[in-house]
Amino acid sequence: MAIGPWQIVLIIVVVLLLFGGKKIPELMKGLGSGMKEFKNASKEEDADKKETDK
Repeated sequence: MAIGPWQIVLIIVVVLLLFGGKKIPELMKGLGSGMKEFKNASKEEDADKKETDK
């Protein structure tokens, strides 16, 4: 069962009601920086693993 467009709209409306318009940019900024840190850590892990394999 896939998420349809109406479910996405409903989720967005609920998030807006819970957090308000001012808080959402802060949440997205935090989410973006967290994803960036995760990607950097996984790249470092891959590089360390390649060096160890040599």
